[in-house]
Amino acid sequence: MTATPWDWQPDGPRRRQQDASLIRLDGPDTRRFLHGQTSAAIETQPPGSWIPTCCISATGRLRALAEVLVDDDGAWLLLTSGEAAGIWQALDRVLFPADQVRLGPVVPAQLVAPLGDATGSLPESPEGGWLALENGSGWLLGSRLVLRPDAALPLWLADRPPLSPQEQERWRIQQGTPAAPGEINEDTNPFEVGLADRVSLSKGCYVGQETLAKLATYDGVKRQLRRWHWQSPAGDSPASAPPSALFSPGEGDDSSRRAGQITSALHLGDGLWIGLALVRRQALEWTELEAGNGPQAPSLQLSRPPTFVDPPVGAGRQP
Repeated sequence: MTATPWDWQPDGPRRRQQDASLIRLDGPDTRRFLHGQTSAAIETQPPGSWIPTCCISATGRLRALAEVLVDDDGAWLLLTSGEAAGIWQALDRVLFPADQVRLGPVVPAQLVAPLGDATGSLPESPEGGWLALENGSGWLLGSRLVLRPDAALPLWLADRPPLSPQEQERWRIQQGTPAAPGEINEDTNPFEVGLADRVSLSKGCYVGQETLAKLATYDGVKRQLRRWHWQSPAGDSPASAPPSALFSPGEGDDSSRRAGQITSALHLGDGLWIGLALVRRQALEWTELEAGNGPQAPSLQLSRPPTFVDPPVGAGRQP
């Protein structure tokens, strides 16, 4: 058993494939509308742009991960995690007759990414832009492919075996990608889960902007996402997950030692567990935290996810 599980790579040429949702918006006000309803700056982006963003509530809570694909007639809103029906309802609720925007239905899609060997020669879109497939079945976003319903995989992806569900979840946790419901819910904000690069604090008024600006201005982000792993001394007998509440070692009552909460957990076999947790700011320097209380509490090894982007400090003061 290696000292850390974070060096895992899938064997050979593989592909990661996940369910996603698409919402079509048409009309000359589409970019302005999405500019005010998501966290990234969209209004001034030209056709052909691909903008990673977040769908957030009026109180700055994270509702979904999204990508906006701008074209000449409007844009596609690609939802990669979160409740698509709820996002559609929220958009429909704030559309007024004066808005020159037509909101299409939610349609299923697939998001596919090549992994493992021989990825360097595969097609890619230019940075910050998308490319449409020749048959109109989808789009390239960097090296990832978005496929419309019932579209067939192109040969350069179809010959790559898919990751198993466990491998897919292992890859997500290893990268530190937040997902619903553990890390994307009504209790988290984009800064806590490492999505600061998807948030604009200088684009003007938008849903949740006031809350996110205050968090940045006053250094108000109280938790951050971290990876953890734990080797159970009992091996696979039984294969039980550690308790979800995290505590820092040492003296003190539970309230002073409370350090965070496990949000995702995955058993890899032989008693080895990995996962994600939201860790309180005062405990971020700890490399070990106890799951649960008492002398037998499991000691989890913590590390920073490679994709985590630090919360902004003071950026909310920008005009």
